[in-house]
Amino acid sequence: QVQLEESGGGLVQAGGSLRLSCAASGSIFSIIAMGWYRQAPGKQRELVATITRDGSTYYADSVKGQFTISRDNAKNTVYLQMNSLKPEDTALYYCATQRPGHPMGRDYWGQGTQVTVSS
Repeated sequence: QVQLEESGGGLVQAGGSLRLSCAASGSIFSIIAMGWYRQAPGKQRELVATITRDGSTYYADSVKGQFTISRDNAKNTVYLQMNSLKPEDTALYYCATQRPGHPMGRDYWGQGTQVTVSS
């Protein structure tokens, strides 16, 4: 079992920044990669960014140059630094894992942290 706990969401004005954190606990030795998804009201959940155990990253086109994913292996924590936030970044942000045989998005999820960007 893996437990994921997100934090760092909140209300911010357009142009502002937030840093989300996702702390993993439990059987974390099997995690290959971690990622962030988001789901805006009335929209499908979308993949935002991923980072592998060795630090390789992926970003959705919509957030390239705006968001940065990173990890602190000593703290078993993954971060999502979000800059120049726009109202369209408003969503519930979820942390997710990937393990052997369990693709990203089909494995463990956190409970989500709300990000609201006001115009």
